[in-house]
Amino acid sequence: MEPANVTLLLERARAGSADALGELLPVVYDELRSMAARQLGRERREHTLQATALVHEAWLKLVDQRAQDWQNRAHFLAIAATAMRRVLVHHAEAVKAAKRGGGRGRVTLTDRPGEVSEDPLDVLALDEALEALAKEDPRKAKVVELRFFAGLENREVALALDVTERTVERDWRMARAWLRRALTPGDPGRPE
Repeated sequence: MEPANVTLLLERARAGSADALGELLPVVYDELRSMAARQLGRERREHTLQATALVHEAWLKLVDQRAQDWQNRAHFLAIAATAMRRVLVHHAEAVKAAKRGGGRGRVTLTDRPGEVSEDPLDVLALDEALEALAKEDPRKAKVVELRFFAGLENREVALALDVTERTVERDWRMARAWLRRALTPGDPGRPE
C-alpha cells in the first residue's frame, strides 16, 4: 500500500476507528516483520524471541496506547521501533534475571541499517546508553532509534523528525561516536 494510504488509515485510527487498526496491521505487517527480523538478526544466536512474536508484542503495545497520534508512515514506524526496542529490552532483562546476571543480549551498531558488525554490543548496555544520550540530546537519540531499531533510511528519519537529511547524517555520526565512547569500558571520555 502507498504511504499516503497508510497515512489515511493512521488518521482514521487516530480519530478512533477500530476498523482502521484492523485494516492497518495487514498493510504494515511485512514492514514490521522486516524490522523485527533485522533486530533479531543482531541478537545472539540462541535468542528465544522470534520475529513474529516481536511484531505481535510490539503491535499490542502500539494499539494499547491511550493516544495514538501517528502522523504518517515514518512516524508510525518510529513509534513501532520504540515498541520493539522496549520488547527486546524487557526480554533481555528477563533472560538476565533468569540467569542471575548472565545472558545479556548482544546487538550491533553499524553505519548502514541491516549491516552486521564484527563488534556486537550488549542490548541492555545500549539501552542504558541510549537513555543517557536522550537526556543530553533527545534528537540524536531518536535518530539512533530510527536508524538502528527501525532500520529507516536517512530520508525517512528526516521526514519523521522534520529535519534535513544532512542533519540526520550529522546526528547519526555524532550519536554513534557518543555511544561508542559510552559503551567502551574504562574509556576516560565515557559519559556518566
